[in-house]
Amino acid sequence: MIIDLPDTTVSAISKALVTIREDGGAVALGRVLTLIVSTTPEKMEDAIAAANDASSEHPMRVIVVAAPDGDDSAAGGEASRLDCQIRVGGDAGASEVIILHAYGETAGDEESLVMGLLLPDAPVVVWWLGAWPDHAARSSLGAIATRRITDSASQPDPQAALLKLASTYTPGDTDLAWTRLTPWRSQIAAALDQPPYEPVTSAEVSGAKTSPSTELFAAWLQLQLGVPVACKLDYDNQGFGGIHYVSLTRSSGETRLERVQAGVAKLTQPGQPDHEIALPRRSLRECLAEELRHLDPDEVYGAVIVDGLPQVVAAQVRA
Repeated sequence: MIIDLPDTTVSAISKALVTIREDGGAVALGRVLTLIVSTTPEKMEDAIAAANDASSEHPMRVIVVAAPDGDDSAAGGEASRLDCQIRVGGDAGASEVIILHAYGETAGDEESLVMGLLLPDAPVVVWWLGAWPDHAARSSLGAIATRRITDSASQPDPQAALLKLASTYTPGDTDLAWTRLTPWRSQIAAALDQPPYEPVTSAEVSGAKTSPSTELFAAWLQLQLGVPVACKLDYDNQGFGGIHYVSLTRSSGETRLERVQAGVAKLTQPGQPDHEIALPRRSLRECLAEELRHLDPDEVYGAVIVDGLPQVVAAQVRA
């Protein structure tokens, strides 16, 4: 069910939600959190689709604040107005979706737009699909959230975006470039849990220049292994994007996990036959769902981006 509320107010939206619940029973499941999505109209449907899919694990209220890129309405170029669309039932998965289009002075006060629509006594997560404020945790939306999700891979310069996140990191921050690493980290950890139990003496990670996950992977390995990790970025001459390979050197030889085709990697270890492993690129829905499973601060990510990343970047500059 889709309900349009043109030229409305936050109070009217709240009353409409109560009416929907009481009259139609459309909101039957208990909501466990509020997800605020800050994005543009062009990316809005992608965000809603990912949130709807993730809602099968996390029934939630989704508030989408959609502001056009370069919108000058807040500076007085357009009359103040708030349009809203509410989606429930089959149009919203196991969530209820509230889409806000604000214009004029109304668009300049995101906190006031969402405060009256938050679920009571429920965690708040903010997800920026696209650009985010200079300091996410101190922004109007970030300040009311327990978790703040960004995606450095969506930026024109992913490496610069990572360094920006490192300089402003606050517990509760996370980035989807880190979330995409989970399968690679799991495979490497599993490989090192097998004999021979030898220390790693050196390591190397390679990936595309458009892949901030590559640098985060190198930073994580360096912190975990206690050895310098070389990080090599290229212009994706393999055509796969993302991470290309990780190589770990021990006294018995090289352990190597390398993407050999889209969605498939080969694991090579000394004295063992090669193994092909399914390693597909993670979807937006998978990454979002994973982040919503853990609403406490990700301490490992914090250490990686604050301590590990600067070391990897400094080594790249020296090289």
